Amino acid sequence: MNQLGFSKTDIFGEDIEDEENGEEDCHDRVKEEDDEDGVSHRDSSAGSSTSSSASSSSGSSESGSRTGSDDEDDGDGDTGVSGGGVREVNTMMDEDKDLFGSDNEAYVKTPADSPFPIPVLPTLTNSNNHGRGAYGRPIRSNRNSNDRSQPLLPWPGGSFQQRNNRFSNVRNDERFISEMKLTKSEETLSRKNIEIQKPSEIACYSRVEGGQVLFDETNMRLFNRNVCDYVGSDLNEGFESFVEKTDLGSEGFGDLLGCVRNKKIPLDNIHFVTFRNNMNKIMATAYIRNEPWKMGVYKRNRTVYLDVHKMPEKQKSSFEHKCCYWGYSFEKLATEDSRLVDGDHHIDANVEFCSVLKTKLGAHRIVMGAEMDCFDTSPSGNKYYVELKTTRELVDYRTEEKFERDKLLKFWIQSFIAGVPYIIVGYRNDTGQLVRTERLSLHDITQRVKSKNYWQGGVCLAFADEVLCWLYGTVKENENYVLQFVYPYQRLELLQADSCPDTITSHIEVLKDG
Repeated sequence: MNQLGFSKTDIFGEDIEDEENGEEDCHDRVKEEDDEDGVSHRDSSAGSSTSSSASSSSGSSESGSRTGSDDEDDGDGDTGVSGGGVREVNTMMDEDKDLFGSDNEAYVKTPADSPFPIPVLPTLTNSNNHGRGAYGRPIRSNRNSNDRSQPLLPWPGGSFQQRNNRFSNVRNDERFISEMKLTKSEETLSRKNIEIQKPSEIACYSRVEGGQVLFDETNMRLFNRNVCDYVGSDLNEGFESFVEKTDLGSEGFGDLLGCVRNKKIPLDNIHFVTFRNNMNKIMATAYIRNEPWKMGVYKRNRTVYLDVHKMPEKQKSSFEHKCCYWGYSFEKLATEDSRLVDGDHHIDANVEFCSVLKTKLGAHRIVMGAEMDCFDTSPSGNKYYVELKTTRELVDYRTEEKFERDKLLKFWIQSFIAGVPYIIVGYRNDTGQLVRTERLSLHDITQRVKSKNYWQGGVCLAFADEVLCWLYGTVKENENYVLQFVYPYQRLELLQADSCPDTITSHIEVLKDG
């Protein structure tokens, strides 16, 4: 028992009913004694129901004022004293009661009703397609247009749709065919030993000014080994006459297929025909999960054709246009005959040279087109390609970490998958001045990030192998699909496409007639 006379047992235990019954009996006895002698009982109750003199004084003062008021209303002194005594006892007992204790008789006996109507919650609908195995949280349906009432409580952080369904598997696209969930960890993928065959060049083609395509080495450029002499050059030179790259869509893929036909490259035992750009996207998704992409997928004669689909982009600012130009400007400096006598620095981004390569990743044979910046020769006379890259100067630890974690990963994938052994990086400042250059080999890059555990090239290869296995086994002959990765979902989705590009259809017809 404590000072107030309450039991130390658990207030939610089995003896609650005993305490409540005891308090009720005590309260009845107080009423009976009060009827006999209100004044005497008030004095004794005031002394026993408080634990300090200050509390007793406050209770007596309050009860006295209430008693006087009741005397005036009733006009009967004896009745007022008796009624005041009861109210005084109840008041002092209320002050000592625990709100959630078992002796709170008034709280326990409070009726569970309300004068207000019961609120009506909005109806819930579930748009999941359970027939395809999609399970997720339901989406709130729109209220009736005539219902002007607000919801009972707002959704935290905005409406359910505005929060991008981040933790939901809701799939509203009726074109959905299949998915590959990205659930395997880096450790699991690192245990897989995926072999890749060294890429070998089987053809090439050039796109000259005006858009004409030549199946030769016309636009192949030689690497300028004295590029370090141009440190301090202004990469803005010639920006006014810059011709930006035009999005050719499926027409560009048609040029690759045209080169395949021109060189009579057999595709009977080839699993995939694609641009290197598609392989870059797939391999990089092993680590980079915040960049959406999509590509067309078309299976014809047991060969899957992967067409590049460009994602919609926001309008570039003037600074972003200049950053894009600085890359082309550095490429012109890093190749032979880049400095013309008359000072002409005209650059057309549509002029390019593409190599057609054959490789094997895991069990899948791939024919791949890859744009090449330039080439160099070894002391023995062997030709090899060189990648040219431009990036902002690394000014602190944060920029260096981002460079090694993201950019070096993309540099490595793009070069490794095409068998390019070296990368020349030009570092520039924010005004477009070439600050320094650096030559990186694929081995240098892997050793640079290995100690920091940023990423592993073997994980990218293992991830790409799983994607190709799932994709080739899922798509059907003569069907059209779109493969996409949409942030923030951790899965690849295969959707039904409406049609096949004319470039692929005509390519298949030519092969059939030939």
